[in-house]
Order: sequence, then structure tokens, then C-alpha cells
Amino acid sequence: MFSVTVRDHMMVAHSFRGEVFGPAQQLHGATFLVDATFRRADVDADGIVVDIAKASDELKAVVGQFNLRNLDDDPTLKGVNTTTEVLAKVIADRLAEKALAGDLGEGGRDLAGITVTLHESHIAWASYERSL
Repeated sequence: MFSVTVRDHMMVAHSFRGEVFGPAQQLHGATFLVDATFRRADVDADGIVVDIAKASDELKAVVGQFNLRNLDDDPTLKGVNTTTEVLAKVIADRLAEKALAGDLGEGGRDLAGITVTLHESHIAWASYERSL
């Protein structure tokens, strides 16, 4: 399996519901380093997995929907605890939609999967992996 990873970052504000979150039930900020890995069984006729420039642009567009915003105010996330794990899934799903729509170039339509990893710090991160 071949893969290409591109990276961006975002800063968000959000709060959680549930006693398990303790003080994080209050509004707080988070900064995430975001990695998106695109996978396919073989490279295309040009020898690539996906157009890196397009993948970078589309990751930036998806991350830009959340950057410098309060996620509690986002209607698409209403009622959702926007944990690191959940945000990784939301970003992966939105990138998958773009891949299938051809926004990553024709090679994007042949991807086998996408993994999104959100790094909370140098010692903690969470990922979501999905097939296409």
C-alpha cells in the first residue's frame, strides 16, 4: 500500500458535555496539528498516489472550516462532543467527499482510504481511518 501525507493545523474553541470531561466541560481552546494520509494499492500512471498540491489545498479548506472558531457554534456539529477522535472523523469524512468528487484530481477517485490524525501535543494524538 502506498501513501502520501499532508499536514496543516487549526486552533479551535469548544466545550464538552459529560462529567468524564471534568474542567473541559467549560469553554477552552485547543491547537491541533492535522495530518491527512491518503492510501492506495498502487501508484497511478504518473507514479503518484494523489496530487500533493491538491491534497494540501483541500486539507487546508476543510481545516479552515474550523480554524479560529468556536465549534460549539457550528450548526454541523450541534449536539456533538467535538473530541479529538470525533474531529478526526469529521475531517476524514469531508476529505473523502472531496476525493470522490474529484477535487483531489482523478487519482483521488482511486484512493483506498484516508487516515486523519490530530496531534494535541507532542505526546498525545488521535486518528480516524476510513476506507473509500
